[in-house]
Amino acid sequence: MTAPDELKGKRILLIEDEESLAIGLEYNLSEEGYIVDWAKNGREGIEKINTGNYDLIIVDLMLPYHDGFEITKLIRSRDVQMPVLILTARSSNEDKIKGLDYGADDYVVKPFNLKELLLRIERMLRRKSWYKNLEKTGETFRFGNNRVNFINLECAAGEKTFRLTPKEAMLLKYLAENSSRIISRKELLENVWNLNSDVETRTVDIFISRLRKYFEPDPENPVYFKSVRGAGYIFEPGN
Repeated sequence: MTAPDELKGKRILLIEDEESLAIGLEYNLSEEGYIVDWAKNGREGIEKINTGNYDLIIVDLMLPYHDGFEITKLIRSRDVQMPVLILTARSSNEDKIKGLDYGADDYVVKPFNLKELLLRIERMLRRKSWYKNLEKTGETFRFGNNRVNFINLECAAGEKTFRLTPKEAMLLKYLAENSSRIISRKELLENVWNLNSDVETRTVDIFISRLRKYFEPDPENPVYFKSVRGAGYIFEPGN
């Protein structure tokens, strides 16, 4: 398994203090055709972020000087499109939700399956083409009293303004393109997360819940992002 030709040469920053894991991952990513830069702690990671030009960042959570949450939050405050993958031994739902809340696009728990990790990285790098398509259209999406700019991910819900994470934006865009149709969690995983796994449907539920909090007048009684028992979700933007 090697990366597609169009992805070879992409620059990946790996922020990991576990030397044996970092060396092995650096080797495997290099074999895929990626250019890998390794930072051994949080401070070195931030220095490289400040001076490097990367296409994707992999960050551990438990790091000396600055932890992975802090680094993820820093990255997202500067760049809404940078793909960020948290790679950690911490497996609690609280940590996973916190990482996603801080702007990570994906969260992988150690020990991990190498092929699955490489596939996730490949899919995240492909996301750049998704942004290019959006930039061409200059698309702004409106529903109800909500407005979404898919280029800078800035949103308005009534008088409230905020910014979506890239994955939240991808989910909303997929729902909008398939509005008024029941969409299964499996379909969302395959088309938004690019995963074939049946074990992570909880991830979809978490993101739908977040969209409801952002855009629904009453998240407990959604009118846009509706659940369909035993089937999935349906997005009904109205007129």
